[in-house]
Amino acid sequence: MNPQAKLIFVISLLLGTTITISSNHWIMAWTGLEINTLAILPLISKSHHPRAIEAATKYFLVQATASALVLFSSMTNAWHTGQWDITQLTLPTSCLLMTAAISMKLGLVPFHFWFPEVLQGSSLTTGLLLSTAMKLPPMALLLMTSQSLNPTLLITLAILSAAVGGWMGLNQTQTRKIMAFSSISHLGWMAIITAYSPKLTLLNFYLYAIITAAVFLALNSMKALKLSTLMTAWTKTPTLSAILLLALLSLAGLPPLTGFLPKWLIVQELTKQDMIPAAMTISLLSLLGLFFYLRLAYCATITLPPHTTNHMKQWHLPKPMNVSVAILATLSTMLLPISPMILTTI
Repeated sequence: MNPQAKLIFVISLLLGTTITISSNHWIMAWTGLEINTLAILPLISKSHHPRAIEAATKYFLVQATASALVLFSSMTNAWHTGQWDITQLTLPTSCLLMTAAISMKLGLVPFHFWFPEVLQGSSLTTGLLLSTAMKLPPMALLLMTSQSLNPTLLITLAILSAAVGGWMGLNQTQTRKIMAFSSISHLGWMAIITAYSPKLTLLNFYLYAIITAAVFLALNSMKALKLSTLMTAWTKTPTLSAILLLALLSLAGLPPLTGFLPKWLIVQELTKQDMIPAAMTISLLSLLGLFFYLRLAYCATITLPPHTTNHMKQWHLPKPMNVSVAILATLSTMLLPISPMILTTI
């Protein structure tokens, strides 16, 4: 793709995200979402492969439907209450429609079907954008309307997302699809606590974005699109495989690593709210995710191919990726000791 065109699309993505996050008016929020959708489409379909074109078409149709629902919901609310303010969403019908629209934008169950397919048709770098940056504007809308949305519905969607994300990821062999189901599962953790502690949802999202970026960039450096490719990675880039192992275990939420922090805080908050069954259910469902993260980690670091390879081990990573992978890997593994400081900032 032409560098100037790529620059325009990236600037448009930043512009759309900024407009949605900083807006108070529903029309401005909708405009930001539309700019975002139109800017990411060329990045998804840039390879001109039929699967990429199919992914871009699916993405466009789903996001257009969700945007229409956002507009319809806000207009219905404005018709009845005279309010266009995002925080003044009070009509029950509008709240229900808005929950469906934001769930569709994010990829929460039962509106998740598009996400694994779109991620599978995109490159790993575009997949990283779809899993992190493109989730920020709808997440901001979810947080701004969190007081208006139905807590029971959100908890139901959250537990379903954690369950489906875990179950569907178990038998996948494509790394992008595994990361897509991992994203759906993590969105479940974010949605379950939104009505009670929006700041905790935001913290969870930030940490999820950091760890996912580390995993995607490591996979991109290895050019690993399938589990079979990961199996030969240790002989080529041992350091990168070790980084990937730690980042995956952090994504699974194992205690000494950063990913444990949001899960611990969410379970603690749910217990404070007397929602012990929900806390137990979502904690048990995270074990499904742990299984396929361990499977990925096992393929990347412990499995050796049956034949000896002829290349030298590359202990140094390629130059451009070096700094970003190093910084993100450090953040995704070592933030737990400074969790008191993190908690004072939220």
